[in-house]
Amino acid sequence: MPLSYKARRRWSLFILIVALPAYIVVTITVVNMLERMFGRPPIAIEFVIYVVLGIIWAMPLKKVFLGVGQADPDAPEDDLRG
Repeated sequence: MPLSYKARRRWSLFILIVALPAYIVVTITVVNMLERMFGRPPIAIEFVIYVVLGIIWAMPLKKVFLGVGQADPDAPEDDLRG
């Protein structure tokens, strides 16, 4: 069942305010733990790790963010004019 426009807006706000900062903290913690276990990797490899992890979080959430910045497609015409 697809999410309504209003539900997608609420979920996207929750993801950006709560889930994304939590993901960033977890990512940095995991990379720091790997540094302690295996030593510090070269800066280029560390950069690639952060870039890949920075892109991966958005892949499963693409449907939630799709069209959120546009006007509500289910709203009556009078509401769109403002």
